[in-house]
Amino acid sequence: MAGHSKFKNIMHRKGAQDKKRSAMFSKLSREITVAAKMGMPDPDMNPRLRAAINAAKAQSMPKDNIQRAVDKASKGDGENYEEVRYEGYGPGGVAIIVEALTDNRNRTATNVRTAFAKNGGNLGASGAVSHGFERLGLIEYPATVGDEEKVLEAAIEAGADDVESDEDAHQIWTAIDNLHPVSRELEKVLGEAEAVKLAWKPSLKTTVSADDAATLLKLIDVLDDDDDVQTVWGNYEIPDDVMEKLG
Repeated sequence: MAGHSKFKNIMHRKGAQDKKRSAMFSKLSREITVAAKMGMPDPDMNPRLRAAINAAKAQSMPKDNIQRAVDKASKGDGENYEEVRYEGYGPGGVAIIVEALTDNRNRTATNVRTAFAKNGGNLGASGAVSHGFERLGLIEYPATVGDEEKVLEAAIEAGADDVESDEDAHQIWTAIDNLHPVSRELEKVLGEAEAVKLAWKPSLKTTVSADDAATLLKLIDVLDDDDDVQTVWGNYEIPDDVMEKLG
């Protein structure tokens, strides 16, 4: 089990995205509706729905909004969304995986392809980069729940596989099948998690040069701002001194 690791640049710069609240709520609602449609509308019986509702609560999404998203699925209202994954390369050869929920594959594919093309990247075929990642369960807690030792001990007891901590947060990794059992055990010690989800963890990270960093972060922001895009994963690591220069 690993200990300290600086991970905040693997997926995104935490807290550096100036997203509109309504756009974020829209994405959370979409995930709740899809999760409820795919399984039972009861979060206790549907792990994906429970994770989606927890993620919404962590972002202070009102209870009424959450309930509406669940009701939309049970009433059969709204669009039929499908899950789509795109893979490609960003500036400096960084591997990127984009996960989307869409009701129009052509629109989403065009938007994603354009984002890559205009920001120093190129979209690849399915499977182009995912071989360099592991599909795992990820449980996230803020640093305020306790120090690294406390979280590591709780994670070992709960049956997790790995922990990465820095001054902002803790990431606890599990096998996919263990995600929700481990999450339930951790909740007894650390409280409700900020996020419980499936994730792509890079096997090897690529250090990004100062020349490529700004373009890469622009690419990720453009992708993340797309309404259809739910998550963006990458194998990049941006050195602290480069991040400081970028502000």
